[in-house]
Amino acid sequence: MALQINKRYCKGCGICVAFCPKQVLELDELGKVYAKQPEACISCGQCELRCPDYAIFVVKEEAGK
Repeated sequence: MALQINKRYCKGCGICVAFCPKQVLELDELGKVYAKQPEACISCGQCELRCPDYAIFVVKEEAGK
């Protein structure tokens, strides 16, 4: 699993942070999202679904890779 975050698109609304069930995401000192605990991500996709600015994507790896 990998999170792709486009900080240029992120306006720092914090919706993705609020909806992450594993507290993977956090806002940095500039108010932009980053993966604080990427190893805890369960690839649920809530961040991607809720982001109004299309700034975050969950890329699921194929089995066997």
